[in-house]
Amino acid sequence: MVGWSRLLLPAAQVVKNRAVMLTPECRSALQQQVRRMGGDHGHHHMTVKPSRFQWDKFKDLLHFYVMIGVIPITALVFYANVFVGPAQLAETPADYEPKHWEYERNPITRFIARYILSSQQQEYEKACHNLFEENEKAQIRLLEEEVRRKMSERNDYQAYYYRPTVAKYHRVSKEAAEELEALRGD
Repeated sequence: MVGWSRLLLPAAQVVKNRAVMLTPECRSALQQQVRRMGGDHGHHHMTVKPSRFQWDKFKDLLHFYVMIGVIPITALVFYANVFVGPAQLAETPADYEPKHWEYERNPITRFIARYILSSQQQEYEKACHNLFEENEKAQIRLLEEEVRRKMSERNDYQAYYYRPTVAKYHRVSKEAAEELEALRGD
């Protein structure tokens, strides 16, 4: 139905303006609709432009992440700096030992030191543990080298038929064989 009313639009404009001219230059309503391409703006062709989809998508995502991330973080930093403010130095009681995050001045840094990062003492103990583990591995490597040296020195080596992983199953099968022999007798 909308298409039919569009065909009558040029005729309605002619009647509205009361300037009916039946000249050979007048075109039919269908030709005017086809030639206008959406309006009577004097444009009789469509310009081909490259797509702006990627640029528009980038702008949309940029605005989205700004709204999701930057604005709340800015509000949080503003609140922490204006209403909470930096820490003040104060006397501590003799029996109180401050926690590691209480040495930080800024409230955001205190929060990060308390809940996200580990203390310097924990970092030190982790580094000591890593050094201990590496020292143990180095000692084991030295011991293995000593064993290989002794084996080559004395021409002592593991035989090709020796398999340490099969020893458990050998013991189990030996026990089963002994049990069968005890049941069978001589």
